[in-house]
Amino acid sequence: MTDSSHQQEMREAARQVGRRRFLTVTGAAAALAFSVNLPAAGTASAAELDVRKIGDDPFTLGVASGDPLPDSVLLWTRLAPRPYEAGSGLPRARVQVRWELARDERFTRIVRRGSATAHPEFDHSVRVEVKGLDAGRVFYYRFRTGTWTSPVGRTRTAPARFARTSELSLAAVSCQAYHDGYFTAYKHLAEEDVDVVFHLGDYLYEYAVDATGGARKYTDRRLPAHYNRETVTLEDYRLRYALYKSDPDLRAAHAAHPFVVTWDDHETENNYAGDIPENDVPPEEFLLRRAAAYRAYWENQPLRAPQRPTGPDMRLYRRLQFGRLAQFDILDTRQYRSDQAYGDGWQTPGPESQDPARTMTGATQERWLIDGWRASKATWNVVPQQVNFAQRRDVPTDAFKLSMDAWDGYPASRSRILKGAESAGVDNLMVLTGDVHVGYGFDLKKDFDDPASRTVGTEIVATSITSGKDGSDKPGSWNNQMKANPHMKFFNGRRGYAVVTLGRERARADFRTVSAVTTPGAPLATAGSFVTEVGNQGLTPA
Repeated sequence: MTDSSHQQEMREAARQVGRRRFLTVTGAAAALAFSVNLPAAGTASAAELDVRKIGDDPFTLGVASGDPLPDSVLLWTRLAPRPYEAGSGLPRARVQVRWELARDERFTRIVRRGSATAHPEFDHSVRVEVKGLDAGRVFYYRFRTGTWTSPVGRTRTAPARFARTSELSLAAVSCQAYHDGYFTAYKHLAEEDVDVVFHLGDYLYEYAVDATGGARKYTDRRLPAHYNRETVTLEDYRLRYALYKSDPDLRAAHAAHPFVVTWDDHETENNYAGDIPENDVPPEEFLLRRAAAYRAYWENQPLRAPQRPTGPDMRLYRRLQFGRLAQFDILDTRQYRSDQAYGDGWQTPGPESQDPARTMTGATQERWLIDGWRASKATWNVVPQQVNFAQRRDVPTDAFKLSMDAWDGYPASRSRILKGAESAGVDNLMVLTGDVHVGYGFDLKKDFDDPASRTVGTEIVATSITSGKDGSDKPGSWNNQMKANPHMKFFNGRRGYAVVTLGRERARADFRTVSAVTTPGAPLATAGSFVTEVGNQGLTPA
């Protein structure tokens, strides 16, 4: 460990100790109530509801699965007969929910069944970890309570750990501002033949949504007034997830594929950094908000038990393996990062942004990532994460600026990651990114300031589902950015997602786009396709 990384880890540890002490002696200790306001094991936390009294469909938010393992799937739903109301139309009572897992969509070959409890403390969300399953198999699942049956979901287990899988197809998605348009891209994604979907952040936005749904311009209904404010409280975040998950196209995508999720900033607050908020509010106030946001995130996503938050803390970074073909190291670049340099935004780089002590991941996560690479036997080492990793100058002159919220604002942290990959012998590195509302394809360079330096990997940036509204094929910055960044091989500003197919000899990336999101039903197109070869990294047109 270098002196700078040791100092960085010591600073991080000191900050964590300081924050724990702060929470103990101030009103922010209330945030920790989220970790104890849970149903106790083996006890009844509340009365049990007679499910015959559920008069409206409780499965309005659909079903989901996530984080596939070779022998296990994680199934999720949340009971919400009236999703736009606080409490979702259910009393503070436990609800028994039955579940079934089958090999066929008609459930004639059921392989597992059981029951789970929907606790009011978790806003009647349900998660079931079904174990002892065959690897690399497709399964169908559903939930029942009372007379109601959920939609059918389709999921699959990961390949066996040492299986020599020949191909794996994934989709990368991000940034789905409800108020910016329709989730048409998800309708198309539900029909794609992919093994897994990676959501790279900004699953929801904290901003107000007016009665007409913003750019959706509803004429046949009105959203309740409580959506027309920024999310701050636990109830606010729960209601916002209900709004998003009530969208039929998002529900269809979740039902069609297992998701692997990680957050960015808007699930809590725009451009927050660690325990530092965007706006000038007291630290205890922001930590209360962060605790509420993290709690609602876990309740509403198909995440396993180790990701359950404790107060304002939640370990979201984790590792998944798909046979010998791919290892996925899912990062959290929000919770542990240093504050943005120079007040955030696009700035001229300088001593503050280039400080070696600055970190995007925190020292513990950085070490976890590099140690995982050293142990990896996979052909492809893929890093799903949030913000632009490759260098991205705004203009092709010496007066360029860089985004302080992206890895360009943390160049020492990026350098440590790339050196760690090199020392671990990672030959086929791929970074999956969201955040910027455009599709990019980058070559990752050993030295971004030297276009002739070795290409050490690739980065696929998935455009937004809706954020930024309709967009365009060539945004206003297209010419400048393409000239300023020779390692930028693709740039498109439409909405959509990316499909990546990993094989033993090459990977292919297809950038899918829709022509509009402010009107529903837009057709799907492929804006660009690229390949990168095993042992010879770099994007070339397919």
